[in-house]
Amino acid sequence: MTRWTPDPSFYPSPREAATAPAEKLAYVAAFDRTAQRPDAIVVLDTDPESADYGRVVGWTDLPHTGDELHHFGWNACSSALCPTAPHPHVERRYLIVPGLRSSRIHVFDTRPDPRAPQLVKVIGAQELAEKSGYSRPHTVHCGPDGIYLSALGGVDGAEGPGGIAVLDHTTFAVRGAWEADRGPQFLAYDVWWHLTQDVLVTSEWGTPSMIEDGIVGELLLGRKYGHAIHFWDLAKRRHVQRVDLGDQYQMPLELRPAHDPTRSYGFVGVVISVEDLSASVWLWHRDGAGADAPWAVTRVIDIPAEPADPADLPDLLKPFGAVPPLVTDIDLSVDDRFLYVSCWGTGELRQYDVSDPFHPVLVGSVRLGGIVARTAHPAAPDEPLAGGPQMVEISRDGRRVYVSNSLYGSWDDQFYPDGVGAWLAKLDVDPERGGLTPDERFFPHGEEFRGLRVHQTRLQGGDASSDSYCFP
Repeated sequence: MTRWTPDPSFYPSPREAATAPAEKLAYVAAFDRTAQRPDAIVVLDTDPESADYGRVVGWTDLPHTGDELHHFGWNACSSALCPTAPHPHVERRYLIVPGLRSSRIHVFDTRPDPRAPQLVKVIGAQELAEKSGYSRPHTVHCGPDGIYLSALGGVDGAEGPGGIAVLDHTTFAVRGAWEADRGPQFLAYDVWWHLTQDVLVTSEWGTPSMIEDGIVGELLLGRKYGHAIHFWDLAKRRHVQRVDLGDQYQMPLELRPAHDPTRSYGFVGVVISVEDLSASVWLWHRDGAGADAPWAVTRVIDIPAEPADPADLPDLLKPFGAVPPLVTDIDLSVDDRFLYVSCWGTGELRQYDVSDPFHPVLVGSVRLGGIVARTAHPAAPDEPLAGGPQMVEISRDGRRVYVSNSLYGSWDDQFYPDGVGAWLAKLDVDPERGGLTPDERFFPHGEEFRGLRVHQTRLQGGDASSDSYCFP
């Protein structure tokens, strides 16, 4: 995988990345909730000029069952050009795909045939545990010095601490745990960074027993899920600061730092407030001037719950008579202008102009699915949809947004007990004023996914949540 010149999909700055060619393919993690069939990597045609546009054009089954594929990523990306740890001769070729339930990690080669990814390596749960001390791998990011993999659990039945394992860029060997000093951090979820500022950020969800069989009402009302984010010294691998959002704000999940490396802020989505079922988005930022100023978080978006007839609600929500938004994913465009917020419970994708990150402005919204609404897609107006916009991916030029509808098997079943189905939609963006329009030509759903549920999407050549940059 060594190149004489840098991979053409690598860009030193977000400004240059935004001029990249449009993706022609999308890779989707699909899983079997029953664990009776293998999960799969599904390939979609995203070229509007193709006769197969919006259709499944590739399918690679995994060798085992019971993986429940989750947040996968590339082996290498634009961070390879960073002068702090340069490795410009690797290439964006392999997909690193974790199984959240099995603790297996799968390596797929996309170069021989991009429409037929080939499984070239499986890292077993025992190897991950022995070399890193972790289990339940969750999220993959291609970093400046290796592949970073967040994990929710410990080993030998230990509930934690969760943390970060690092894999080698070339051999994919598990190099070990990333943390040299974790301080008070115990719960884990996402990991991101400000590379040029030597800052790493992590968020919190719950231990394996807290999430694997669905949300536990007693734990939620007892405020036991994660409610803090953590800041680390990236170079020294040491914990620096824990910032608590307040224990009513349960489950700060997805982290989205500014792409411009000169900016010291980012966004984190919070699933639910136990006080009123609202969801929220928070901004992390320096509390004062200078690179040594401590970090603070400010709530910048509130999304209220929507009243509903208890008869239309799943058992977990009947006592409340309302549908919570359930912000389960957020994504930030490469130019740092638009923030997309998934409200999986109400079935809404919101678009905010965050040119002023302290004062987001709602500029677009699309409704699809929802616990009560079941809003149909314009391409199939007579088909009520279950699930809602969940995983979000944005093209590098910011003109296309892809959303899929499954969150996590057991959680799907709790909030959509009559079935969540499977669908993936593409939305077109007005790049000047904002605004979202569903593409009626692009709506793979139902039997096209062969009975599997669809989770995360990765775009060929890179996307808004896979790459980080070291030049403005």
